[in-house]
Amino acid sequence: MAPQSSKLGLVILGLLLGIFVAAIDNTIVATAMGTIVADLGGLDKYVWVTSAYLVTEMAGMPIFGKLSDMYGRKRFFVFGIGMFLLGSILCGTAHNIVELSIYRAIQGIGGGALMPIAFTIMFDVIPPEKRGGMGGLFSAVFGTSSLAGPLLGAYITDHIDWRWIFYINVPIGIAALALILFNYRESVQHAVQKIDWWGALTLVGSVVSLMFALELGGQEYAWDSAQIIGLFAAAAVLLAIFLYVETKAAEPIISYGMFRKRLFAASTIIGLLYGAGFITFAMYIPIYVQGVTGGTATNSGLLLLPMTLGSVAASQVGGVMASKTSYRNIMILSGVIFLLGTYLLGTLTPDTSRWLLTVYMIIAGFGVGFSFSVLGMAGIHHFDARQRGSANSTMAFVRSLGMTVGLTVFGILQRNLLTGKLSDAFDGQTGAAAGGLLGDTRELLSPEKRAAIPKDVLDKIIGALSSSVSTMFLWALIPAGLAFIAILYMGNARLEIPAKAEQGKRAAGFGGH
Repeated sequence: MAPQSSKLGLVILGLLLGIFVAAIDNTIVATAMGTIVADLGGLDKYVWVTSAYLVTEMAGMPIFGKLSDMYGRKRFFVFGIGMFLLGSILCGTAHNIVELSIYRAIQGIGGGALMPIAFTIMFDVIPPEKRGGMGGLFSAVFGTSSLAGPLLGAYITDHIDWRWIFYINVPIGIAALALILFNYRESVQHAVQKIDWWGALTLVGSVVSLMFALELGGQEYAWDSAQIIGLFAAAAVLLAIFLYVETKAAEPIISYGMFRKRLFAASTIIGLLYGAGFITFAMYIPIYVQGVTGGTATNSGLLLLPMTLGSVAASQVGGVMASKTSYRNIMILSGVIFLLGTYLLGTLTPDTSRWLLTVYMIIAGFGVGFSFSVLGMAGIHHFDARQRGSANSTMAFVRSLGMTVGLTVFGILQRNLLTGKLSDAFDGQTGAAAGGLLGDTRELLSPEKRAAIPKDVLDKIIGALSSSVSTMFLWALIPAGLAFIAILYMGNARLEIPAKAEQGKRAAGFGGH
C-alpha cells in the first residue's frame, strides 16, 4: 500500500527525530565530559566513555543492516530506539567512569541499529530525484543536533545536573518511536541472507584487543609484558581469521564484492579517515576550553557551535551540489578545507584568542560537513533497494571503526604527550607528573578547584595540556591527508535523476514501500 503524503511526512519526521536523538547525545556528552570527569574521576579512562559506545555501535551496524534487508527495517529501527533509550536511562544513574562506559556500550547497541537503518528507510521511501535535497535535510538535522547539543548540554550541566543530558533523550526517542510504529508500512519483499556471526565476532574481538593493548600499554602493564604482547597477538590473529572468514562467508560483513565498485570503496575509506580525524575535534576542544582557558561547560558548548554551524552549512551545500557536479569534485573541495582546518587547530596555544579559535573551528567543520550528505549518496550509488541496507551499514560500520580506533590512538597519544610534557615542566618528576599532577589536570576542569592551584603550578600544567592537545591535532593531518588521496579515486559519478517518464513509472509503483 502506498503511504499517503501525510503518512510519509510523519515517517520522515520520525526518522529525523531518531537521527536527532542519537546525534544530539554525542554532542551533549562531548560538551559535558569535562564536568563528568571532574565529578566521577577517571581522566585516564576519558576516551572509554566514547569508545565503548563506538565499539558496540560498530559491532551492531553490519548485523542490523543485513537483518533489516532480510526481515524489514521497521522492527530493527524500533529495537534500536528501545535499546538506545534503555542505555540513556542507565547512563544517568552511573556512579563512576567504568559504569558510565558500560551503559554507553548499551546505548551503542541501539545506535548500531538506529542510525544506518534510518538512512536506509529514507532511501527506500524517497524517489531518486528528491534524494539530494532529502539527504541534505537528514544531514542538516544531524548537524542541527550538533548545534543544540552543546548549548543544551552546557546549560543542563552548569544549571541542573550532568545526568539529565542522558534523560533528555527519553521524550524525543519516544516521539520518534511512536511516529515510526504507527505510520511506517514497508514492503514485504526482502532478501534472504545469512548473518556473518564469525566475521562480526572476530573483527570486533580484534579491534577490542587492539584498543586494550594501546590503552593499558605503558600504564597498567609494561609494553613488553606478556599481557600487552598477548593482546597485540590476539588482535593480529583475530584480524587474520576475520580476513579469511570474509572470503568464505555467504554474506560477509565487509563484502569484498561491494569494494570492487570504486566509488563505494573510495567513499568508505574516506568516511573511515574523516571519522578518525574529526572525532578528536569534538572530544578534545571542550577539554582545551575548560582546561586551558578556564571556561565552563557553557563556554565549551558555545565554542563547539562554530564547527557544527560550518558542518550544517556544508552538508546542505553538498546535498544541492550532488546533482550538479561529481561527488569527487565536491569532496576535493571538502578535503582541502578539512586539511586547512586540521592544521589550524594544530597551532593552538594558551594565548590563542577565542575569535581565532572560532574561525579555525568554522573551517574544520565546513570541511568535514560535505561528507555527511555526499558520501552517503555516493556509497549507495550503484546498489538497488535489496543491497542498500548492507551498503549503508558497511559504510557506517567502517566509519565507526575509524572513529573508534582514531579516538583510542589519538587519546593515548594526547595522554602520553601530556605525561611527558608535565615531566619536563616539573624537572623530570615522572611519578608526580603521572600521578599527582595528572590529578591536578583533572582539577583544571572544575573552575572552583582550579582556583585553588598555585599560579606557577597552574601555568605549567596549562602549557602542558595545551601543547598535548595541539600536537595531537597536528598528528590528525595524517588521516586527513590520506582521505584527500582517496578522494581522487572516486571517479566522475554524480547523482542521477531519472527522466520524467521514468519518474512517472516510479511514482506509480511507489507504494511498495
